[in-house]
Amino acid sequence: MRRLAAVTVAAVVAAGLLTGCGGEENWAKKCSTNNLVVECTPEQRPLVSGVTGELLAGGTYDLANDRGKVVVVNFWGSWCAPCRAEADDLEKTYQATRAKDVTFLGVNTRDDRDSAKAFERGYQVTYGSVYDFRGEVGLKFDVTQNAIPSTLILDRQGRIAAAVRRATTLDELQPLVEKIAAEATG
Repeated sequence: MRRLAAVTVAAVVAAGLLTGCGGEENWAKKCSTNNLVVECTPEQRPLVSGVTGELLAGGTYDLANDRGKVVVVNFWGSWCAPCRAEADDLEKTYQATRAKDVTFLGVNTRDDRDSAKAFERGYQVTYGSVYDFRGEVGLKFDVTQNAIPSTLILDRQGRIAAAVRRATTLDELQPLVEKIAAEATG
């Protein structure tokens, strides 16, 4: 019975961390949330820095190289059914917004490389993904804000402007991305 109670407590704590129910430093608590979509005003947005990683297709990614662009970051795994469901909508949003100086980055987690590469081929994902088996890249985005799937939208200054803490759709994501892309820089 004690073991069951300990396992239950551990599961509740882990679930809290993954859904953003962490401590006072949780940036999303300062922003508005509706239906697991968090939107932050410019003064509420946390800066993300130091994000680098190995790309599934080879080479490395450095978020600093995308400063000045809107960066849409999608956390996914090939084992995740909602990730498969949203893949086409993410790709369509990428194609529809990339001319507006918007780029996309996938962060593949808890996956083996072959399965992750097969997912990208099978769903015709054309933007790059960082391979993050151990979740180290995800930590740099603040893991308390991360569930699988989830999507962050960084503004041109590299700050988190919005987060979708579940699977998303074209009709939801594209307007959010376009809104952030249309903001004046400064």
